[in-house]
Amino acid sequence: MSSRSPQENSDAADLTALRHAAASLSHPLTRALLLLTFSTGLVDAASYLGLGHVFAANMTGNIVLLGFGIAGSGGLPVVAPLVSLGGFLLGAGTGGLLGSRSRRLRRTFVAALGIETAMLVGAAAIAVAVHVRGGAVSGDAVIALLAFGMGVRNSFVRKLGVPDLTTTVLTMTLTGLAAESRVFGGSGTGTVRRVAAVGSMLLGALTGALLLKTSLALVLIVAAVLAGGTLLACRRLVTTLQPRTPRSPAGPEPESATQRPPGRRSR
Repeated sequence: MSSRSPQENSDAADLTALRHAAASLSHPLTRALLLLTFSTGLVDAASYLGLGHVFAANMTGNIVLLGFGIAGSGGLPVVAPLVSLGGFLLGAGTGGLLGSRSRRLRRTFVAALGIETAMLVGAAAIAVAVHVRGGAVSGDAVIALLAFGMGVRNSFVRKLGVPDLTTTVLTMTLTGLAAESRVFGGSGTGTVRRVAAVGSMLLGALTGALLLKTSLALVLIVAAVLAGGTLLACRRLVTTLQPRTPRSPAGPEPESATQRPPGRRSR
């Protein structure tokens, strides 16, 4: 049975410390994840309301909508959810590849945010350049770009494993909010963080729906600016992504030929 290397043990300890620290809303990483949660509301408002009843971030909803569409219910699409699912899976796979090639959370964080920002900028550029319609090639292209970016982000956030801050789904967050509440005999721990996550996505969806009354491009531009702003702030944020745990003091170094006490000769 293979055992983990000292470096792997150190990285695991660092990640555990990070998760503990990110439980506080004052932690920079927590604030970044809440901002990304807000942007999820924007993205899904753009895709669901502006591109024909399809989600770019909420894949659970897409699976359900795909089933409805296959059954021919409510005139729901089939192709668009498949495009979104395909883009999301490719993005998640890309994020996993980034994580496996670089064990440093800092680099993975920057790369994942960079890809997400690029996808949002690309989607916004299409929306500005052409009239994007759901069910058309232009609409499917925007959906694919958005879903790919969300997949990359989800892969990284999954690796982080910060409780209640998945940035794209709230089912377990809401479950924890109720199950751990003092009303039902729980400790109430994490209530503020969970409420903040729910509120961020709700506010993002509300903002996206209101901006969509002006144009789809505006929603995507705002989402891209938020992602880009988070990326630019990474130089400050990433310093929190590798908290160093205390190391055990190193043992005495072996004596070299030049460091041996007088009277001892090397042979």
